Amino acid sequence: MVTWAKAPDFADQPARQAEMRAQTVVDKQRYLEDGLTPLRCQACRSEVLVRKSSPHQTSVQWTDDPASHCPVFAELSANGFGPGRPDSCPQLERTIKWAVDEGVLHISE
Repeated sequence: MVTWAKAPDFADQPARQAEMRAQTVVDKQRYLEDGLTPLRCQACRSEVLVRKSSPHQTSVQWTDDPASHCPVFAELSANGFGPGRPDSCPQLERTIKWAVDEGVLHISE
């Protein structure tokens, strides 16, 4: 029989628990903040933070509510699409491609 088990919390090993917490902070920094480049959409001037981890993988973090600045996201929002929806903006995609082509944004190795 297979049962579900949560990850260990190392409550009985304070040193190990402290190491895990420290590594979590490092991982959070690495995955959510490192390597992000500020970029303004050439169409609507919305600022985003972008990281290219490969030619096919792009991470975008909006610095503000996209629907308040980007006409494409505003239209999506007006049509009932809520936050967290994975839709993209073609103009922003073109800006990111331009930034890579011009060397403004680098693809991580």
